[in-house]
Amino acid sequence: MTATPAAPLTEPVLAALRMLDTPTVCNALEMVAPDRRGSGYTVEPFVCPRPDLAPMVGYARTATIRAMQPSSRGAEGDRIARLAHYAHQAEGPGPVITVIEDLDAIPGYGAFWGEVNTNLHKGLGSLGLITNGSIRDLDDAATSFQMLAGMVNPSHAWVRVEEVAVTVTVHGMTVEPGDLIHADQHGAVVIPVAVAPAIPAAAAKIAAAERILIEASQKPNFTIDILTELMGGGPGH
Repeated sequence: MTATPAAPLTEPVLAALRMLDTPTVCNALEMVAPDRRGSGYTVEPFVCPRPDLAPMVGYARTATIRAMQPSSRGAEGDRIARLAHYAHQAEGPGPVITVIEDLDAIPGYGAFWGEVNTNLHKGLGSLGLITNGSIRDLDDAATSFQMLAGMVNPSHAWVRVEEVAVTVTVHGMTVEPGDLIHADQHGAVVIPVAVAPAIPAAAAKIAAAERILIEASQKPNFTIDILTELMGGGPGH
């Protein structure tokens, strides 16, 4: 069953999260959820053909795929599985981010994502994809649809949906159906819904402290003594 949040976030909270990049969200999580400092985010690089797109924030819809060998279910079984996947995409609440784990020994051997699937998923409410698998049709993919993938591959091979609405792990980030995801060109992170409203304020506090150091470093009289003082190691500290 899909584990959607009991109380989806309000649009103002989602909008505030979209104003932040994913590294900043990770920084803020260290403050509001310190137990999450070393987990819950991707730890391997992605191919991101659209780095200029704004961060996406949405609720995960998950699936697993395979492509290296033909399916043993037959065409009708594969059709049923794919329709179940699309139905999962259309479930509330939104917005949606699609997270797919490629289970093959060579992830990305066959691309699930191309012109057709990016448009279908966007039409069903998805903001974009996160996968360790592959993408193709880069010039023809749905407009404004973000793509974070393990690789680019020209063929779909025997790609098909294996399971829908299951726990997946993509580049070290474990995702449950319904998890709140923040993602951009840097990667992705799962945000505990309970602390999400506190993230923008925490991010602003961190940014203010960082700004003091950055502005000081850009002045011509900047020295190690000044840095030590600003970092709390000077006289009286």
